Amino acid sequence: MKTSSTLFKDKFHNHRETCPNVGKGVPFVLTSLLMASIFCMFFLYAPNPMTLMPNQGSDIFENHSQKQQQVEEHNKTTKVSSSKPQKEQKTCDLFKGHWLPSLGGSSYYTNSSCTTIPDSKNCFKHGRKDTNFLNWKWKPEQCELPRFDSRTFLHVVQGKKMAFIGDSVARNHMESLLCLLSQEETPKDIYKDSEDRYGTWYFPNHDFTLMIVWSRFLIVGEERMENGTGSSIFHLHLDKVDEDWAKVLPDLDYAIISAGHWFFRMMYLYEAEKQLGCVYCNQKNVTDYNIDFPFRVAFRTAFRYINSCKECRRTLTVLRTFAPAHFENGFWNTGGHCNRTGPKSEGEVDFGSFDWQLRNVQMEEFERARNEGMKEGHHRFELLDVTKAMLMRPDGHPGEHWGNKWMKGYNDCTHWCLPGPVDMWSELLLAVLKRDAEMSSGL
Repeated sequence: MKTSSTLFKDKFHNHRETCPNVGKGVPFVLTSLLMASIFCMFFLYAPNPMTLMPNQGSDIFENHSQKQQQVEEHNKTTKVSSSKPQKEQKTCDLFKGHWLPSLGGSSYYTNSSCTTIPDSKNCFKHGRKDTNFLNWKWKPEQCELPRFDSRTFLHVVQGKKMAFIGDSVARNHMESLLCLLSQEETPKDIYKDSEDRYGTWYFPNHDFTLMIVWSRFLIVGEERMENGTGSSIFHLHLDKVDEDWAKVLPDLDYAIISAGHWFFRMMYLYEAEKQLGCVYCNQKNVTDYNIDFPFRVAFRTAFRYINSCKECRRTLTVLRTFAPAHFENGFWNTGGHCNRTGPKSEGEVDFGSFDWQLRNVQMEEFERARNEGMKEGHHRFELLDVTKAMLMRPDGHPGEHWGNKWMKGYNDCTHWCLPGPVDMWSELLLAVLKRDAEMSSGL
C-alpha cells in the first residue's frame, strides 16, 4: 500500500509528464499552451497542492541533513494529520487512543527468549493458554506510536543511569524493559537484594545502568509491627521523602516515578511529627481522610524535593501514572478474579472510577511540579500517562497463573504478564526520551 507521500510523488510525476512538449510541433492554440504551462507549474511548485502528512512537502523538495531528517521523523509520529499550514499543527497526544488488533502480534520476546522474567510474571509457564492478549497495539488518535526499538533506546540512554522508583508495579515495568533491551544486549546482573526490591543491571556495550529502587509511598511510611510481624498498618509522614530514593537521585539521568497500590490500606497520617488523621481507621476524635489526600501530598512532597535538589539538575523526572487493577466479583482476598482474554472498548471503561480520580490527582501535581521546575529553569519533568490505556486491559494480568505457592487460591489482577500489554509502556517511554533528547540538543 502506498503512503500519502508516495501517492503525491506518483501524481507529481504523472502531472509533470503531461506537460506539453512543444518540440514535437503539436498544434496548440496559445491559450491552451498557457493554461497547460500554468497547470504544470502549479504541481511543480505549489506548497500544498493536496492534503499531505505534516512535513512531507519539505521532504520532497529539499535535501536535509541527518539531524533534520530525525526531526522530521519525530514530527510525523507526534503531529496531527491535517491540511492546515505547518504552524497550525498541534502536537499529538500519545496517551489518548485505543487498542487495535495487531495481525503479526505485538510481542517483542517470549517467556523463553527473555531469561530475566520473574516467576510470578511468567504467565505461560504457570498454565495460561490463551495468547490473544498479546495481539493488540496501542494506537494514538492522531498519530502512530512507533514499535519499540531496543537499539534506538540503548543509543538514547548510552552512558546514562535510569532508576524506576516505586512499588512492585514499578518493578514490573522495569522487568519488562529489561526483557526488551536484553534482545539487543545481555545485561550484567550487578546487584539484587534478598527480597528482590532493589536491583541494578549494567549494559557494558552502551555504558547504561538500569535500577529498581523500592519505595511504597515515595514518602516515609513505617509499618506497625505486632508480635514481630507486619500489621499492614502504616504511619505515613507526609512531609518526609523516602531516603532510599532521595540518596540516589543526584546520580540519575532518568528517574521514573510511580506509586499507588500501597495507599489502599490503614494509614495514620503525620506532618511535623503531629498526627493529622488517618485513612480507614474510623476512630473517634481522629480525622478520617480519603486515599486521595495522602496520595496527593506524597507526590507533592516528592516533586518539591526534586525541584529543591541542586545536585539533581541533570535528572529527567518521568511520572508514570496509576495503573489500575482489574479484580472482578470480589477483591484480592475475597475471590476476585481477572480471567478476560481480550481488552475492553473505550465505551466499557468507567472514567468516573477512583482509578481515574487518582490519575487526575497525579496530573495536577505533575503540572504544578513542572511549572515550578520551569520557573527555576533547571528541572525537567515528563509524563508517561498509561492509565487510560490500561483501564482497557483487564486481560493482561497473571490472574491465577502466577505460580504463588504461599497464597494459593488468590489471583493477581494488579501486576502484568511478561510478555504482555505492559511492554507498551516502554514504547511510550522511548518516545518521551527521544523528545527530551531532541529538545535538550536544540533540535
